[in-house]
Amino acid sequence: MEFDSEVAARKFYVDYARRVGFVVRIMQRRRSGIDGRTLARRLGCNKQGFSPNTKGAFGPEKKPRPSAREGCKATILVKLEKSGKWVVTRFIKDHNHPLIATANGFGTVGDKDKKISELTMELERQDQLCVAYREKLLSFINNVEEETRELSTKVQLVVENVRRAESELKKCSQKVKPWCLT
Repeated sequence: MEFDSEVAARKFYVDYARRVGFVVRIMQRRRSGIDGRTLARRLGCNKQGFSPNTKGAFGPEKKPRPSAREGCKATILVKLEKSGKWVVTRFIKDHNHPLIATANGFGTVGDKDKKISELTMELERQDQLCVAYREKLLSFINNVEEETRELSTKVQLVVENVRRAESELKKCSQKVKPWCLT
């Protein structure tokens, strides 16, 4: 097969993968040492190869997850010919795992139901958190209102005491009695 561009070849293989029931992984490319343009591209099944070791030299160990890779060999290799066309030079069709053919090429109905269930549970958990935060916020607001009332009462008492003291000071200053000022 021939294609006018690398993008056209990739689109063809992705569309093919959707119809057949697998997902494409962009795997390798070979570039020109002269101008850096792409000369060849290898695409394959996303279950190609095996997962690398999850333990790194830096940071904490990652939680082990089941690997999606199963050593599948299904690939396509397209190369840029001198004519400017992209030509398929290798095509391995066979997969070593079951394919999942669906209407849109992604997942199964069971996968969608599982994802919906997971998202529903997460939404319920978030709703519970919102209720708890709302209760805490309302409690805080009530405490602030109660403290405000108590503070307001104390301020009123201080204001009344200051007025009384000013009134007595005024009376004393009008009578000018020395014993009043002490």
